Amino acid sequence: MNHQPEELFDAIDSLLAAVDEGTVLPAPAERVRLREAAGLTQAAVAQALGARVHSIQAWEAGRAEPKAERLEAYRRLLEGLAERYPAPAPAPAAPPTPQSTAPPEPSTASASAPPVAPAPQAASVPADADAYPQHLAATGTNRAPAPRRPVAKKTATKKPAADARFPHGPLAVLDGDGTAYCADGLMLECPAKTVPALVEWTLKESGLGAPRLHRHGKDADPLIALTASAAVRLGLPERLEGPEARRSLRLPDDHPVLKQITRAKWKLTQRGFGPWPRIYRPAKAGQRQCVQLAILPWDALDTRAWPGAADLPPAELARVLGTYATRVLTPRGSTAVSGLELMTALRPPTRPVKDATTGAWVSGPNPGALTAPVDPAPPEATPEHPVAQGWDGGFLDEEAYQWVREVALLSDEECLLPHAIGLDINTAFLAAAARLSVGLGEPEYVRRPVFDKKIPGSWLVDLSHIELDPRLPSPFTPSGRRPEGPAWYATPTVAYAAELGYDITPIEAYLRRETGPYLDPWHDRLKTAYVDTLADLGVTSDLDERAFLAAMEHHKQTDPGLAAVLAAIKSTVKGGIGKLRERPQGRHYRDGERWPALERPTWRPDIRAAVISKARVNMHRKMRKTAEAVGLYPLAVLSDCVVYPSPGPSPLDFLPRDADGKPYPGSFRLGPTPGLAKVEGVQTMAWAVDVMEQHYNPARHIKGGDAVLDEGE
Repeated sequence: MNHQPEELFDAIDSLLAAVDEGTVLPAPAERVRLREAAGLTQAAVAQALGARVHSIQAWEAGRAEPKAERLEAYRRLLEGLAERYPAPAPAPAAPPTPQSTAPPEPSTASASAPPVAPAPQAASVPADADAYPQHLAATGTNRAPAPRRPVAKKTATKKPAADARFPHGPLAVLDGDGTAYCADGLMLECPAKTVPALVEWTLKESGLGAPRLHRHGKDADPLIALTASAAVRLGLPERLEGPEARRSLRLPDDHPVLKQITRAKWKLTQRGFGPWPRIYRPAKAGQRQCVQLAILPWDALDTRAWPGAADLPPAELARVLGTYATRVLTPRGSTAVSGLELMTALRPPTRPVKDATTGAWVSGPNPGALTAPVDPAPPEATPEHPVAQGWDGGFLDEEAYQWVREVALLSDEECLLPHAIGLDINTAFLAAAARLSVGLGEPEYVRRPVFDKKIPGSWLVDLSHIELDPRLPSPFTPSGRRPEGPAWYATPTVAYAAELGYDITPIEAYLRRETGPYLDPWHDRLKTAYVDTLADLGVTSDLDERAFLAAMEHHKQTDPGLAAVLAAIKSTVKGGIGKLRERPQGRHYRDGERWPALERPTWRPDIRAAVISKARVNMHRKMRKTAEAVGLYPLAVLSDCVVYPSPGPSPLDFLPRDADGKPYPGSFRLGPTPGLAKVEGVQTMAWAVDVMEQHYNPARHIKGGDAVLDEGE
């Protein structure tokens, strides 16, 4: 909608004339007062100015300011209203109370202290950005800013930025009209019409980015998510067209946008220009120059991990992505990629160390981190891995449960119960990662070792002699079937066999002597993100069991945007663990060849195996304790969902209690934190038996679909 200044002035004069009653823009609160005093709606003002209602809302909230001719027209309106509706005279101010101002504390930094980190830094906003209103500091235009309002008025309704280098938050969602919606509600004007110009604007003028999560880490690169109209504005196709583009999920090499990027001397990572392109230049003088893009119409946000997020308006999507960025980290790809990147961000591989010879600070390994790529032991590798070629000694099979009890083992009493209830363990892999000691270095082969539960590793041991109740799955295999002979197991699985009282005699093992709780910071951050997001949805840790169950029934409707964040957090957990054993991709791969994922320190199938092993053991322990307490046995298990027969429609109708009425120790407990349980679904017992007789797993369908997969857990 284009308007000449004369037309806008005529519209404002008409609007002022319609109001019978009764230079720098006034403060936002005064703008609201003047409009309301005249009885005008935001829609009426927007229509007269040829603007959108949400623009008026942003101007009145102080999140943005009008531009160009609308600035003059809006000022004309406010001045006219101020003549008709002057502000009431303020009450006399009380005399000021003398105050003493303490001098600033001297810096305690020492000249000999090591640098904060050897990592390159993200680009900062211009040094004079704070001298202008935030919406003008990031527009990239040359017009002079309006005179500043008093600082107190500017900041009274806005929380100070956590890091002055990134005043506008970690990311923005760019729409086709050039409006960049930031996470905190601020809107910036982005003049860029090409991808290289967008990258330059983001690094030099946007004020976007996020500080490092660890003092030896790197600041997060700014993220710009492009709507479909923004992609078209920048010369990108709204959808990837052509069989090769769709198959590779990236632009073909001869696309004009790629030529623009090359001419501007920017580079792309090896994955090319796909849904999550990363555009960078080599760091200069310690300055990191990198921008992450997310192309929304190219399905950058997987609906399984971000349900409904791609359909949100830009401002709401910015809030959703910003919440995830603040609580987890700025998205850098799929939730699986983000889960793996979070591990590195919280435990960087290097730190500054002083060279004993020269006295200079150099990059050295960071204790407790994964500092270099290491090849797995043959039984820990995937069959296509180079170390597994020619290996015939078997492989680890530490996977999540997929087990259904034989129908013949159902009792008449169980079949007559009216309900089948699915219980889901909250972020089971995350709970398993807590305080888990894993290997940090290379494996060491040992013949006939003595088992030690404190040593991470892979053990060849025969557990087939262990006989357990057939109404429970075996804790040693993902299928739940009894082992048939010697097999390779991760330490948590063998430790559980010892916990059950059986003698353990390993035949051989691959052990890791350098150990540590590598995943603890990852667990702590994601646990806090999960619990805080659930609390924002009304599911708090202080609820009793009945209130918790009631809150969980409706929490997704409380705030669909935050519900998407919750799903993304859960998917980050599962995907991050899965990425520890990323398989080769591409139709041209041949067994025995190395693939790119092997060159990163975080390609660690042994750590993945340990997490899944512990999660499966945790599930078995809860089932065993439940059977021990009340003689109740599961119908089926799928990953972290277990189905029980029940006399009533609530888990409170069958979960065991101790003498004090509290949950039986070691069994399932209801609650919002990782490792506790929630209801996955409720069906009739007749339905569950019918599904079992058809050789399907009722745990997969208890919710009316592929429940576990849909939840991203």
